[in-house]
Amino acid sequence: MSSERPHFRFWPKGVARELYVPHATLPEYLDTAARRFPDKPAIVYCGSVTTYDHLKQQVDGLAAWLVEDAGVQPGDRVLLASQNCPQFVVAFYSILRARGVVVPVNPMSKAQEVRHYADDSGACVAFAAQELLEHFDGFERVVVHAYSQAVAADCPDELPDWVTRPLLPLTNPSHVGWAACCPPGDSQARAGGQQVAHPTDLAILPYTSGTTGRPKGCMHTHATVLASLAASSVWKGLNNDTVVLTVAPLFHMLGLQNGMNMPVFLGGTSVMLPRWNAALAARLIERHRVTAWTAPPAMILDLFSSPETGQRDISSLALVSGGAAAMPEAVARMMQERHGITYNEGYGLTETASFLQANPLQRGKRQCLGIPAPGVDTRIVDPETLVELAPGEVGELVTHAPQVMAGYWRNPDADRESFFERDGKRFFRTGDLASMDEEGYFFMRDRLKRMINTSGYKVWPAEVENMMYEHPAVHEACVVGVPDAKQGEAVKAFVVLKPGLRGELGEPELVAWARGHMAVYKAPRFVELLDALPKSATGKVQWRELQEAARAGAKP
Repeated sequence: MSSERPHFRFWPKGVARELYVPHATLPEYLDTAARRFPDKPAIVYCGSVTTYDHLKQQVDGLAAWLVEDAGVQPGDRVLLASQNCPQFVVAFYSILRARGVVVPVNPMSKAQEVRHYADDSGACVAFAAQELLEHFDGFERVVVHAYSQAVAADCPDELPDWVTRPLLPLTNPSHVGWAACCPPGDSQARAGGQQVAHPTDLAILPYTSGTTGRPKGCMHTHATVLASLAASSVWKGLNNDTVVLTVAPLFHMLGLQNGMNMPVFLGGTSVMLPRWNAALAARLIERHRVTAWTAPPAMILDLFSSPETGQRDISSLALVSGGAAAMPEAVARMMQERHGITYNEGYGLTETASFLQANPLQRGKRQCLGIPAPGVDTRIVDPETLVELAPGEVGELVTHAPQVMAGYWRNPDADRESFFERDGKRFFRTGDLASMDEEGYFFMRDRLKRMINTSGYKVWPAEVENMMYEHPAVHEACVVGVPDAKQGEAVKAFVVLKPGLRGELGEPELVAWARGHMAVYKAPRFVELLDALPKSATGKVQWRELQEAARAGAKP
């Protein structure tokens, strides 16, 4: 292969090809923003405003408590479990200020899962929202918060009960209320404010499930996280005037990086929702003149399908970007035609601190992973031999980049399976099947093990799903392979119809439509209508759950 990658012919003007990773730490960016913009809103949440100066004061005070009272030492891991709220941001940066390591936990995790994260990471201290306390037994200290502690008394929006519920009395001696750990006042002279981290220090340990086995911790340093932020901000043209809609869950790298760390990195503003609500999101975009939003396609689909959106002025929204799944062509076309917004699709993983590559803003392609970002070397290789493949061939996507994690936490076997050396570089195997066209743009085909083989023909579920979205009645679709005695596997589609159309269209009609709109071997032989597709907390469709149910002949 040529040493000059074809995508450089279409490289965005004004963007350097290589990336100089900031020699800094995440808390340093908070300090800089607080010094430059002390009175500027850092977080807007349920009617309340947290300025950068106030955010820094809270972080310094809580970091001091972690060191002096909780005994957190440099390198100690600390769990953090909560829905989106300002307390999540304060806890995150205070752990880093104390030179600890943040272990973000999905708030949907049950006690057994929390125990795995604690045991595997060695964490003894945790932050948890009060409704999650039942899953946090066995910790030396658990700092407890209620979302209502950050809600304004005159909040103009109707909020769910779980957000407005006050902090309940704490009876367990290991539980400490938020206010007791984060007192107001000057904390500069306290121990927490004196901790000095290094860019190569471990900063975040997010867990990822992968395809099999128990969740593995991804070791991210300040440097790997900042590499992703720096590349993303330059690529998207973001600056300190950027106002971000923060609704993707903060425990996940998509929300954590784009909704929380990016505004701090820029000195911008985060307009934060406790949980996804399309109507409320539309009102907040109008009220606070939101300019940028990164989210999974499912949320974007909901926003632009909401009647509320049509009644609001969302003209401030200049950039909508995302990943996790391909944006359906019909939805992307509607966003462009109705609102003048070009969806910027990108690609990233927990292992790459979210942003890895994306489409150039002025020359994007639909259902495309884009091109490698500054400093990124992405290739397509044969999954068996690891030999690089020619454009157009389908293989495994592998990458070398400054934002790639240092490795899996205490899991050398997983590291050996996931990394290899080539041309003096350390490449990470993503496990994703993709191809690269002649212009150097990458296209997802599917997870390495999700391909459907029907009568010797290879079917990529993502391609069939995109075709199903062309039907005017289809709201969501998920395609899986099911056993077939004659063909080996058959294609099955789980479909959710658009509101108001349920009962108006049957499964046989969708099967017939599909056979008329795609190659017969691709067209689903079976369609099952559902009220909703099962999704993870980050908005990804749980296709494995559907596939397992379909293969077992059970209802999902």
